[in-house]
This record gives sequence, structure tokens and C-alpha cells, in this order.
Amino acid sequence: MTNILFICKHNRFRSKVAEAVFNKLNKNKKIKAKSAGIIIGSPVSKIVISISKKKGYKISGKPQGLSTDLLKWADIYVIVADNVPREIFGNVTKYRKKLILWKIRDASEYNKKDIARAVNMIEGKIKKFVKELNN
Repeated sequence: MTNILFICKHNRFRSKVAEAVFNKLNKNKKIKAKSAGIIIGSPVSKIVISISKKKGYKISGKPQGLSTDLLKWADIYVIVADNVPREIFGNVTKYRKKLILWKIRDASEYNKKDIARAVNMIEGKIKKFVKELNN
């Protein structure tokens, strides 16, 4: 079993989208994904939910914070953000974890064009990631 944790700043956009896209595209039952944020804030924007839904991805659940349990659960951490310092995770290889960094900019809650662009970018990265994991 391989467990993947997608991480962004608030778990209300980038990591939520990555989790939804991954869970839709991944067909390997031995790979599971969740998401979290380093800071808990507002709920997921309706625009993010709407844009994701139009692409066939369902955003579910409330934003959740990074916890010790989630960090222990995950084998691979994917930072889906340009504003989450890698240093927070220290030397993950010491714990047999893998860290991947995708520097995806946050988008304004009200800017549909930037949100759509970021969703497309995340979708592209997830498609490549799923292929890599299954090879």
C-alpha cells in the first residue's frame, strides 16, 4: 500500500483539487490519497468546487490541518504550493518518506481564470504522477 498526502497552505484549493483529481484518475487500489493544509482557514470556495465539477472532479470534505497521524500515514508528501516551505518537513528520507514539490501559485478566491489555470496545471501534474506511480 502506498499513501500520498497532498499539502498546500490552507487545504481549500490546490491540495483539495490534487486529491480529487488523483482519486478520480488513479485506478490502482493499492494507492490512496488524502490532503491537508499547514494552516486551517476558510472553507473551499464555491468557484473551486464549480470549476472542478465541470472537469469531472468532486471536491469533498472540509479543509483539514496537517497532523502527526497524517504525516505518519503518508509515504509520499506532495507539496502542491509555492508558499509552503519545504523545510517544514525536515529530513523526510530519515523516516523513509518521499517529498515532491510542485510550485503551484495560489489563485484569488474570485479570479475564475487563475483558478481554472491552476486546476489545469494540477490535473496535468497528476496525470504524469499517476503514470509514474504505475510504472
